[in-house]
Amino acid sequence: MLPFCHMLFTIKERVEGMGEELSTVFKALGHPTRREILDILKVSPRTTGELTDLFPDVTRYAIMKHLKILQEGNLVVVRREGKYKRNFLNAVPLQEMYNRWVGKYMQSTASSLLNLRKAVQEKGGNKNMESSKGFRIEQEIFIEAPREKVFTALTEQVEDWWEFRLAPKGVQSRFTFDPVPGGQFIEKWSEKEGAVWGNVYYVNAPEEIRLHGHLGMQGAVNSAYTYRLLEKEGGTLLQLSHTASGVIQEQWEEEHSKGWQYLLGTLLKNYVETI
Repeated sequence: MLPFCHMLFTIKERVEGMGEELSTVFKALGHPTRREILDILKVSPRTTGELTDLFPDVTRYAIMKHLKILQEGNLVVVRREGKYKRNFLNAVPLQEMYNRWVGKYMQSTASSLLNLRKAVQEKGGNKNMESSKGFRIEQEIFIEAPREKVFTALTEQVEDWWEFRLAPKGVQSRFTFDPVPGGQFIEKWSEKEGAVWGNVYYVNAPEEIRLHGHLGMQGAVNSAYTYRLLEKEGGTLLQLSHTASGVIQEQWEEEHSKGWQYLLGTLLKNYVETI
């Protein structure tokens, strides 16, 4: 147990650090072109060249400068694919802003109003329409802890923070995660009943672990997700990659993106930084 004065100092440091991070996010959101870039990346990732083509009145240099500011705000993450670099939306900082200013009692009201507006805008369209397609989610979360600690929390301690459940309503369940090749991430609510959230097919502890798993999606779906842990000054940068293809319902990408933001950016981060 840390001395009380040390705990207060640590809390003060974290609050001040959060203030600096939010200032960077607000700066990144402060220009209409950058906000439009985020709107585009929400639909699908793009290369810098593709983004430049979408802004004929803006120079490539200016687009690159906007992307750099968005990266500094951690709102955009870049992944190299062959000779190209593709830009992905990282909505985790926006989730952190949401968590700071939207209380649990305001949340249901705000969600209801947003759902009403969306229903009106769709004019009766079927938002659950299924189609054969896919999605890819890329997110980054900085956690103030050594990566060995983060890796252990992601795997062996997942029961302590993973909130989502597939068990029938009112039935208690437990998670186990065996971080070895062939191991499984399992939820069980009886001796013979449960669900497999992921099958491990690659491990390089504590740097990376890869799994196949439906993550709540049903039907003809191929889904895989990867955790990469990079050592960074003051802690660990957790990179998530989640791809899915097959018969995908329209809302699944948005739901899983928000779910990952909440699981990793809120629950895991708070758990690791406070234990």
